[in-house]
Amino acid sequence: MGSWATAGSDLHLDLTPGPGVRAALERALREAVRSGRLAPGSRLPSSRALSRDLGLARNTVADAYGQLVAEGWLTARQGSGTRVAERADLAYGTAARRRSPDPADPFETLPGHPAPPYDLRPGSPDLSLFPRAAWLAAARRALNRASNHLLGYTDPQGLPELRQALAAYLARTRGVRTDPGLLVVCTGYVQAVGVLGRALRALGGRRIAVEALGFPDTRRGLRATGLAVDRLPLDGRGARTELLGPGTDAVLLTPAHQFPAGVPLHPDRRTAAVAWARACGGVVVEDDYDGEFRYDRQPVGALQGLDPDHAVYAGTASKSLAPGLRLAWLAVPPRLLDAVVAQKRLADHHSPVLDQLTLAELIDSGGYDRQVRRARLHYRRRRDRLTAVLAERAPDVAVTGIAAGLHAVLELPPRLADEAALAARAAQSGLVLNTLGHFRDPADPGPYPPALVVGYGTPPDHAFTGALDRLCGLLAPPG
Repeated sequence: MGSWATAGSDLHLDLTPGPGVRAALERALREAVRSGRLAPGSRLPSSRALSRDLGLARNTVADAYGQLVAEGWLTARQGSGTRVAERADLAYGTAARRRSPDPADPFETLPGHPAPPYDLRPGSPDLSLFPRAAWLAAARRALNRASNHLLGYTDPQGLPELRQALAAYLARTRGVRTDPGLLVVCTGYVQAVGVLGRALRALGGRRIAVEALGFPDTRRGLRATGLAVDRLPLDGRGARTELLGPGTDAVLLTPAHQFPAGVPLHPDRRTAAVAWARACGGVVVEDDYDGEFRYDRQPVGALQGLDPDHAVYAGTASKSLAPGLRLAWLAVPPRLLDAVVAQKRLADHHSPVLDQLTLAELIDSGGYDRQVRRARLHYRRRRDRLTAVLAERAPDVAVTGIAAGLHAVLELPPRLADEAALAARAAQSGLVLNTLGHFRDPADPGPYPPALVVGYGTPPDHAFTGALDRLCGLLAPPG
């Protein structure tokens, strides 16, 4: 066997052998850099390896490299090899081709765009809280024990190791009634909602009711599955589940801590949701996005526990660990299992294996419980500090909702009733935040009071004080 399969690094170039091959090589390399196919900093194969791969004399490649170094397309340093130079005039990554981030999107951070100095948008945890050492240790233990076959294509439903660990954990901490055979591991909550929506549609579902306040992407994602999305009104006791009727196939709720209003679903309305599902054969979808984080009492158990045959429980590691892990799970009734797994298979076949094994090990070892308790104390202190500072510096701004989660709703006094203008002034001072109106269904007439939805969990520790100072400067009464 020749050395092509083992030597050096690969580089695809289309060249026609013959006279002028060096000039052709130079043109091909320039075009690869200019077009962005070879990004700045990319390391090129050695002249020896590339000459062998292309069937050229080594001096031909070396001379071409030398010419492009002289022109500033490449750099060559002893011990670092030949690399693509950083050039401001390249088309790659220019503003014309770069997508701008949505300032209202709490999840979006794009390379090449600076992060806002102070970020109080909801939806993200303090990423500096991620348990790097514990995760690394769990990953090492899990990988050492993993059989080789687990590194191949695996069950779309998720690894048995993680489903077993999750079933026990969710039963113990959230009152979820399920077993490993009814859990489906997904690549993040957004995928979980999409998979579930397509499964409901495949089973004949047509309409799903969604709380009138919530993440816009949830509504958009459900509509993309082919379901009609109906608005379910809210008040101080949560979603008005007594309005559900026989024309609706499913309802999506955030019963432990309504997002973003911050209220729990009243017990009577929890009962009404289950009664509707039993009477109509409907499905209650429970988004338990931050159910572990209740600060004034034990958290309310999962609604799914009232009737596992008519409820789907959706959970995620995005708040307790980090969104970048892309790990979420669905506990589904038996009648939905095959359809959900079929849609998961079509979505991406299966979620990342090594992360599933690591999370299973973290749960089984007690490390996940320790992380949740650590995070709960951290965010409780954050919320207490937010409420104390506002009480001192902006006493006419009311912090509403229960003491839970990673965000708070700040109801604004009449002098600050223009939400949009307030958010614009905040942005001018380097503070990015969301208004309550950002989370309203466009068809919802309200009424809702003018308010801000402040994600006190988002900033790292070093930025939290500055973020609070700017927030209070924005909200404090004049004089």
